[in-house]
Amino acid sequence: MGPRPSRRRILTTAGATTPETGVAVSWSEIGQTAVDERFLNRELSWLAFNERVLQLATEPGIPLLERAKFCAITSTNLDEFFQVRVAALKDQMIAGIDRPTWDGRTPAQQLAAISEWVPGMIERLDDAFVDRLVPELRAAGVEIISWDDTTVDERAELDRIYMSRMFPVLTPLAVDPGHPFPYISDLALSLAINVADPETGDRRFARLKIPDIFPRLIKCSPGRFVPAEQVIGAKLDRLFVGMVVESWAAFRVSRNGDLTVEEEEADDLLEAVEMELRRRRFNSAVRLEVAFDIGEELLELLVRELDLSHDDVTVHRSPLDLSCLFELMSLDRPDLKDEAWSPVTAGRIAAADEGDRPIFDVVRHRAVMLHHPYESFSSSVEEFIGQAADDPKVQSIKMTLYRAGGDSAIIRSLMKAADRGKQVAVLVEIKARFDEATNVQWAKQLERAGVHVVYGMVGLKTHSKVVLVVRDDGDQLRRYCHIGTGNYNSKTARIYEDIGVITCDPDIGADCAQLFNHLTGYSRAHDYKTLLVAPRDLRRQLIDLIEHEASFGTEGEIVMKCNSIADEEVAEALYAASNAGVRIELLVRGICCLRAGVPGMSENIRVRSILGRYLEHSRIYRFKNGNVVVNGRLPGAVTNEIHLIGSADLMPRNLNRRVEVLVPIEHERHRAWLDQAIEFQLADGIVCWELQPDNRWERMGPTDTFEPHAQERMYRWTVEQQTPVAH
Repeated sequence: MGPRPSRRRILTTAGATTPETGVAVSWSEIGQTAVDERFLNRELSWLAFNERVLQLATEPGIPLLERAKFCAITSTNLDEFFQVRVAALKDQMIAGIDRPTWDGRTPAQQLAAISEWVPGMIERLDDAFVDRLVPELRAAGVEIISWDDTTVDERAELDRIYMSRMFPVLTPLAVDPGHPFPYISDLALSLAINVADPETGDRRFARLKIPDIFPRLIKCSPGRFVPAEQVIGAKLDRLFVGMVVESWAAFRVSRNGDLTVEEEEADDLLEAVEMELRRRRFNSAVRLEVAFDIGEELLELLVRELDLSHDDVTVHRSPLDLSCLFELMSLDRPDLKDEAWSPVTAGRIAAADEGDRPIFDVVRHRAVMLHHPYESFSSSVEEFIGQAADDPKVQSIKMTLYRAGGDSAIIRSLMKAADRGKQVAVLVEIKARFDEATNVQWAKQLERAGVHVVYGMVGLKTHSKVVLVVRDDGDQLRRYCHIGTGNYNSKTARIYEDIGVITCDPDIGADCAQLFNHLTGYSRAHDYKTLLVAPRDLRRQLIDLIEHEASFGTEGEIVMKCNSIADEEVAEALYAASNAGVRIELLVRGICCLRAGVPGMSENIRVRSILGRYLEHSRIYRFKNGNVVVNGRLPGAVTNEIHLIGSADLMPRNLNRRVEVLVPIEHERHRAWLDQAIEFQLADGIVCWELQPDNRWERMGPTDTFEPHAQERMYRWTVEQQTPVAH
């Protein structure tokens, strides 16, 4: 990519530094005014999480293309952070809301802290890519080069590609009295261009959008790639014939990603969401990304026309939008990637398949627990729903869909089931952020196929992962249920770690039937026999379990594995349990707003974060002393311990504004599986970070090796468990 240029700072960093030895970012002095030191700020905790992701891009024990992937993930994570979190804080300030969060920071203080942190993160991302990855990839035969570094033959090839594939679709937009400043769409990569008329001396600004219909990284020779914007920038004279191109630079805009739907006022929620999706394209800009070499004139024009300030600008040495690095994962270079781990089919399902028996026969004997992506999603969950669609004994299928993805075997099975005369009802959550358009299209297709579609609930998002199948088994009608921690999405099921259970437990089936009556009709949910359901009772029930564990003092133990902990009431209950002597182990991938290891407050709480090739996504809640009645029964009756899995993280949005479901796991073998998964993570010293009492996340273990880390040990152990058995 050429020599390292100097960076002209538009934003300055104060603190937020990361030592080479690990992520050690502290926010205790950033944006601090009347801060409650008992809690950590949600937004800053998220930034610390993204720092942990970024560090994986620098660790020599990870294959090069996987490190490039972590650069891409860091970049896309930041996009969403600005679209959602920063945008929300800006909206609060515009509305005059200065109410502090539970850590004591006002919206203005949070934005100030973010503006201090983010530039340093961008620098670390640039360093990871430009100064480390690019040279190492070059040495391995994969080069991302600038136009200036191309050979004569490569320029000829790029010229051919440009004229045949790129030039016909490029549309420069000039700005002059007859052409106002064009609308810049969200996350679109563009070129800002200054051109001059050599005859009149008139100077004009033009914007050129880089279409995403061709690859971002253009192959110019084997193993060598040039970013599309550089190819186009080198040939701007072909677009501005007779003009002088004085300067150009890449830029990109992030816009507010909020979808505001007045649900109480909407006669048709589907129509209201579709209208808001059209409006969202024109939401206000919240961030401007620019290349380091942008000229002052172009920068000032962009800032002014987008109604931003210089505090909203981030400057990059790397190509803007490093999600383009995902394209490198298609290269046939297994030596630069993680070893492939082929998912296995759960042993009992494999045995049934070999015996030409349906999954229902297996589940009727005993519930099946599944652990993705170690165990195959397609041969279990997709097969379960596919068999339900084909089976003449199945009378109805009901399920929730939050994120189904772009190509869904499950959707096709549901439409097939409806076509065969089965009763099929699906709650499609059309308010799932950034999947609204996809879900709207799925909802319409399902309706056309004869499926009964519900578009979510007014005032709530349905985030639960539940399938209910009613089957005539001859002796009686049985309810077969799948309840999981992850979405019914075949793509994410290959890269997200999730757990689910397929069961015909009559109490769970009755609860699921009641849940769907509540979701699709006007039934008010009564007490559930087994399920813990938000927003109805879940927070209260979890706090009851925490407080019950606290009554055992030093004999108590709590383990929670989830994506985020940011609920004040839950945090206070955990602090109280810690002070009572309870050992508390928290495995939190992302946001954690409670502090760990602080004497007199949380000295018995340890918080760890596991990051690796899979995104840790499952939620597991384990309480050692489970001899307590939950929903009228003893979930821990077999071994005393309580194990819960489900969709709910410990955040206000999950506990207050979403329909979430947790289900107790009661079979001894399934509990042992969950215990093993937990123990692998608690014992990991390879891909683990630990939250320190001074609020730093400290990298544990070596960075030059990734073996055997918790996820690898889990995969190897899973394979060992899959000897097919009769039941």
